[in-house]
Amino acid sequence: MQNKQDYDTLLKFLLIGDSGVGKTCFLVNYCEGTFTSAHLSTIGIDYKLKYEDIDGKRVKLQIWDTAGQERFRTITQNYYKGAMGIILAYSVTDPNSFKNIADWMKQINERADPNVKKIIIATKIDMKDQRKVSTREGEELADRYGVKFFETSAKEGVNISEAFKCIARQTLESMDTSTKDQFKINYKPNNPQPNKKDGKDGKCC
Repeated sequence: MQNKQDYDTLLKFLLIGDSGVGKTCFLVNYCEGTFTSAHLSTIGIDYKLKYEDIDGKRVKLQIWDTAGQERFRTITQNYYKGAMGIILAYSVTDPNSFKNIADWMKQINERADPNVKKIIIATKIDMKDQRKVSTREGEELADRYGVKFFETSAKEGVNISEAFKCIARQTLESMDTSTKDQFKINYKPNNPQPNKKDGKDGKCC
């Protein structure tokens, strides 16, 4: 006999960004609480699971970790449509990965659901002597796209959980609103009365 489902909601997230920005380290820190700098580049796509309590709901997060290399783009793009939230990552030590957020955003606009939630994270802030992208630049980038922004460090565990909980909360709120809106669209009173008046006297249910 199958066990009762041990969560209230399943959320599917996608983690994207250039190769080498530290996406896998970021995800492993969140799911396993560990850090190693010896990770190999992700081949194609991989995923991890994590349970979270968000505002009283037991949430199961399925987080897809994508390869940043160009040759894997066709594979990873297939996962955009199913994503409910997307985390875009760049490294503060790599200005090109910062500039390429615009290209990743373009891919999201072309392939993902138009209502998908997004956040931007800056990785490797512990590498202070190699930093080339400032906090202000990151904040301005996020403001330009109207999304939340977190500076993170997988090595020091900075803002890892906070970033995931933020996008999870945004996604849940969006789902709640969508459900309420759908109810309004589908709701019909048992004995609807035709409205004989137009204009301000008319009422809408």
